[in-house]
Amino acid sequence: MRHRKEGTEGVPRIRTLAETLMFPTVLFLGLLFCFTSAFHAPQPHHLKIAVAHLETERKIDTALQRTHPGGFDVSAVADAGQARRAVLQRDAVAGYAAEGGHPVLYVAQANGMSLEQTLAQGFTELAAHDHQKLTIRDVAPTVSKDRNGTTLVYFGVAWSVPGYILATTLLRAVTFNRRKKLITIAGVAAFFSVVGYLVGTWLNYLPDEPSALAIGFLLTMAVATFSAGIAPFTRQFFPLVGMGLFIVLSVPTSGVAPVPLLPTFFQDLHAVMPLGNAVDALRGLLYFGEAGVLRPVLVLCAWIVAGVALLGLDAWRHQREAAGENTEEAQEEIPEPPVEDPSVEAPAPTALPVHHHHHFGEPLPMLEGTVRDDEQQPIRHAAVTVMDTRGRQLVRTMTNAQGEYAVTGLPEGHIAIVVSHPGRHPVVHQKLMQSGVAVRADFTLHGRTRWTSFQPLSQR
Repeated sequence: MRHRKEGTEGVPRIRTLAETLMFPTVLFLGLLFCFTSAFHAPQPHHLKIAVAHLETERKIDTALQRTHPGGFDVSAVADAGQARRAVLQRDAVAGYAAEGGHPVLYVAQANGMSLEQTLAQGFTELAAHDHQKLTIRDVAPTVSKDRNGTTLVYFGVAWSVPGYILATTLLRAVTFNRRKKLITIAGVAAFFSVVGYLVGTWLNYLPDEPSALAIGFLLTMAVATFSAGIAPFTRQFFPLVGMGLFIVLSVPTSGVAPVPLLPTFFQDLHAVMPLGNAVDALRGLLYFGEAGVLRPVLVLCAWIVAGVALLGLDAWRHQREAAGENTEEAQEEIPEPPVEDPSVEAPAPTALPVHHHHHFGEPLPMLEGTVRDDEQQPIRHAAVTVMDTRGRQLVRTMTNAQGEYAVTGLPEGHIAIVVSHPGRHPVVHQKLMQSGVAVRADFTLHGRTRWTSFQPLSQR
């Protein structure tokens, strides 16, 4: 017997292939261009330098512009003490003073070893040109096990990426309302921040500064809350949006390569991304006496507020749609399937609403069919239950007003489909599910008032 494939036969194979390859292709291109553009041959871009005395500032500015056009923004301060304070207050990445013929460069290892080396090389050459020996003084050294000054980035990644995955897994918690999901996110964020901080201080990767707990909490909250809020609006493209924001764009701007050495585009992006701002806040708290902490904390809070606002907007949208729908029609509709992240999840057996026009990115049904009565009229609200060979229920759904149903995410192998409706004899069909093959199973239910012979199992 030949089974029809009305739900998928109109979908060209090239379109199915495009939908399948869209996620890995876009992710590949994003990682390729963003990571290589950010990390290949870092060069100074508008590094802020505080130079003691106006005459020295003019001389240094001229020399730097000649060797590194656009690489440094030099400003004059009163004396060497002001140049040092500019670095500690994070108004500059380096301070320079040449009093008494002894040039001194003030740097901060906490800003990244590669940035310190770039500054030391450039100013050593300037001092050597004047036959002087440069003295380098580190005003913000890191802990002994963070010589490169990048450990904070790794802790930031550990707090942010699981936040995105948490939002993805919460999409499957259909018994949780939005309030419970926010409470869950807050609880998990608090747990992650405490564990991360304790591990970091125990291994001597982080200074013992408890205020870092708040930054870890805010970072996980920001990523998870915004991800949960944007998911209903991006739907099947949510994994692409989430990984694009919190991996492809966040990691290059996080500080793995010091931000002042990144191209201008990534420096501008760093100013708004949650991971980069969390790293900035941690640096300020742990190494710079809380200097420059307020702005990144406000950015993290803005991401949280945006996520909560999106959740509220989605709730308002659903209330408005529900108010305008007929109650009976609303009861027979099958809700859209939960969003699945192909990077962390395998497809699960899921009931689908019947779509006669397949849109790009929508899941394709693996099993579909129609339930009719003796007169071949569609039966609405017939129960369709799919079970495996062990009798375990895989998924259960109801037919719509046209008697149609659709299911996806079924495993390969034999399955049993049980269809029932009050006042009618239930019918069981057995089907063989194969990878890449859409199966159709139509049913005819007879009333209990008339005698019907046993319906044998039919197998494709």
